[in-house]
Amino acid sequence: IALDGANPVVSGEAAIAAMPSTRRAGTKPLAIEGYNLTTLNWEVPTAGHRYGGFQAGVQLANRSGALNEIEYSEFVVKTQAFADAINATPEFPEMLEEVARARELDQFASAHDAQLGFTIRARDASWSPGYVQQNAAHLGFVAGVIPGRMVLPASTEGLAPLLVLSFDPQAALAEDPAQSAIRDIALHLDVAQVDRNEQPFDRMREVAAELAHTMDGVVTDDNGQLLTAATMDRIGVELQSLYDTLEQRDLAAGSLLARRLFA
Repeated sequence: IALDGANPVVSGEAAIAAMPSTRRAGTKPLAIEGYNLTTLNWEVPTAGHRYGGFQAGVQLANRSGALNEIEYSEFVVKTQAFADAINATPEFPEMLEEVARARELDQFASAHDAQLGFTIRARDASWSPGYVQQNAAHLGFVAGVIPGRMVLPASTEGLAPLLVLSFDPQAALAEDPAQSAIRDIALHLDVAQVDRNEQPFDRMREVAAELAHTMDGVVTDDNGQLLTAATMDRIGVELQSLYDTLEQRDLAAGSLLARRLFA
């Protein structure tokens, strides 16, 4: 987005006032950044700063699908309105080319979007919510914002959790939790959201085994089939191959680009 005029400068206040009311085009995030004339870096417009140019972008794909023609048009309309408000002229890439790029990226993402789930099922006696929470807390889980959900935080604050543990939310909300019977709990790993250096799958196996041992349960897949050590080993090998593929596309698991794409 090139600024018009002989000495083009836009204040942060003016840029903020011109920003679109929503930072989305359909289901895709939209971003506008300014070139800070003091730091010489691109940044989200901030009051008190001066900018010599702007750039706008829209995400090509996420778990809602590829950017389509309608979303691209919405991006163009919002960017043009921003440019008009600050006396600037935008240049847009050709729509069909960008939509084609979006579809290619979406196809890759769909083929490499792994979300792993284990189920821990009670052998005999059912569990109360408090019993589940107590055992999970011993392994580092903390309460999530949704009833019946706990998370194992990443080593870096603010990033997606390593693992998510969930159970019947109605049991969690029951007036007398001690009388709520839970027969199974689920462990979930969103592969692309977590850095491979965190070794989340190994942690998932350890957590599942420990919970099954202490709570007298068994580890199964979603269909109730027992998960053997050999099966988990095969999953681990396939997972390493997936990590390598993502890195080759500059979409390493846990990276900012991967977290945006697989969201």
